[in-house]
Amino acid sequence: MSTLPVIGEVLKNLKKTNNGFPNYQIDHVVYFKYGYLLFITKEPVPESHDIFKRFAKVFEQTYTRFLDLKKAEAQSDLIKKEKERLEVALSELKATQSQLIQSEKMASLGELTAGIAHEIQNPLNFVNNFSEVSKELLDEMLEEIENGDMEEVKAIMDDVVQNLEKINHHGKRADGIVKGMLQHSRASGSQKEPTDINALADEYLRLAYHGLRAKDKSFNATLITDFDDTLEKVNVIPQDIGRVVLNLLTNAFYAVSEKKNQNNIEDFEPTVSITTKKDSNKVNISVKDNGNGIPKHVIEKIYQPFFTTKPTGQGTGLGLSMSYDIVTKGHGGELKVNTKQGMGTEFIIKLPI
Repeated sequence: MSTLPVIGEVLKNLKKTNNGFPNYQIDHVVYFKYGYLLFITKEPVPESHDIFKRFAKVFEQTYTRFLDLKKAEAQSDLIKKEKERLEVALSELKATQSQLIQSEKMASLGELTAGIAHEIQNPLNFVNNFSEVSKELLDEMLEEIENGDMEEVKAIMDDVVQNLEKINHHGKRADGIVKGMLQHSRASGSQKEPTDINALADEYLRLAYHGLRAKDKSFNATLITDFDDTLEKVNVIPQDIGRVVLNLLTNAFYAVSEKKNQNNIEDFEPTVSITTKKDSNKVNISVKDNGNGIPKHVIEKIYQPFFTTKPTGQGTGLGLSMSYDIVTKGHGGELKVNTKQGMGTEFIIKLPI
């Protein structure tokens, strides 16, 4: 749009006012970034031109700041609304994360179910057998009492006492398994306590193995344990460290099973080992397998939430992510991995003593 018609329109409007401006004329026009300023007077005032230019410059700066302020206010409103939206999204994300973590815990408990059933069945079989034998011995003892053979009664009584001790031992064994299962299913936040790492590692090795065997009767693997007998109890949250060990063992058994099924190698012997070792002011728990190993392009992603190489429906992608957080954030430790493609993988849990 041309400037002159606009100025003419301004003068026309001025002349239409009540007082009118019949003798006024445009003395000076000063342009600035957002428009222009008119200096209208009856008589030219040359010395005012410089002042008018400076005034226009100040006006431009003031108007610029005014526009900046309006923009800042608009941005502030947008930022406030975006902050509120992000806070809602974060709250929903935390709730979803909590649900997913609990689902992962229950999924790992499901992995244990078959192994737990197998482990409980063994002591229950002993309890049943020793109970039946004790009943038969008591019947014999009644006969010997009637016969008056007190020496034989004492001998039978000794056998009954031994049986009762064995029943008590295996009953406690079953009770310990159930307590371990309940601990595993509890939410995190439990207190650290002195824990026998060797016993924990051995327990979860058998539970994980029998759990997989219950799903696939044809699966067999060589289990190797090498526990440091000098290792004292370590202050940890047992159900959380147990969950980590279970996850690593489950992955190890999956790896050796996949290698055997994929390659159909006749002389391949699936092997999973778990070792404990005191190392200065740390305890190392190592879980090693002779599976296919982890490819280089995958190794950097294994601790990312929801990342999994397992087929859909077989893995949530939260196992290693949760394990990493439990070890590093929950216990101030480290979770290391060594792998060689085609040869196998070793995960090492390093916990401070």
